[in-house]
Amino acid sequence: MSRGVLRSDSTVTASERSRRAFARRQWSRRWLTWRWVLAGVLLLALVVGAGWLFLFSSVLAVAAVEVDGEQHLGESEVREVADVTRGQPLARVDLAAVRSRVRALALVRDVEVTRQWPDTIRIGLEERVAIAVVEIGGRVRGLDLEGVVFDDFGPAAGLPRVQTSADAGRDALREAAAVVASLPDELAATVDHVEVATVDQIELELRDGRRVVWGSAEESELKAEVLTSLLSQRGSTYDVSVPGQPTVRR
Repeated sequence: MSRGVLRSDSTVTASERSRRAFARRQWSRRWLTWRWVLAGVLLLALVVGAGWLFLFSSVLAVAAVEVDGEQHLGESEVREVADVTRGQPLARVDLAAVRSRVRALALVRDVEVTRQWPDTIRIGLEERVAIAVVEIGGRVRGLDLEGVVFDDFGPAAGLPRVQTSADAGRDALREAAAVVASLPDELAATVDHVEVATVDQIELELRDGRRVVWGSAEESELKAEVLTSLLSQRGSTYDVSVPGQPTVRR
C-alpha cells in the first residue's frame, strides 16, 4: 500500500509541475505580447508629452530676444522689426519669417536667426559697410561693396563720392563699388569722385582736376597699378580702360 501511495503522490507532483510549467509558458507568451503593447503605449505617451512640452506649454517659451552684431542699428529697433512674441513656444517661432523681416532693414546685409534653448531667440546681424557715398535725390547715402545703396549716411568725411544719373541702375553702382574697392589708399586719397554713366563708362576725377577713363570694373586692380605709374607723367586725361594699352592726353 505504501508503495502505491508513493507512486500516486509522485504522479500527482509531476502532473502539478507540468501544469505549472505550462502556465508559466502561457504567461510568458502573454507577457511578451503585452510587453510590446505597454512599450508602445509608453512611447506614444512620451511623444505626446514631448510634443505638448515643446509646442504648447509655457515651459519652453520665448523669454528673451538677443541681438548681436549691431553697430548702427539699435537693439530695440531690430527686436521691433523681428516681431517675436514673448511667451510663444520656442519651437513654434517661424525663424525664416523673422529672418525675412530683419533682412528687409536697409542696413542689414545678412542675418542669422537661431533658437537658444530653453527660452531665447538669437538674432545675429551683419550690417552693411559703406565703402563710398552716393548722392541720390539730394540725399547722401551709403554704398556698400555689392553696390547696394542704403540709409542716409550724413557727412561723407573720408569716403569716396560716387556721382551717377538717376537711371544708372544697380549694376552700374555695383561696378562703381568694385572700382572704389580696388583703389589702394594712396590712390583713393587723390580721387575727388567717381562718375558712373553705365556699367562700362566709369571715370575718376582727381582732386587736382585730372580725369581718368576707367571703363568697366573688369581688371580694376591692374588698372589701379597702371594708373599709379601713369600719374607721374604730365597730362590731363589718363585712359586705363585697356590696361595693357594705357594712354595719356595733355
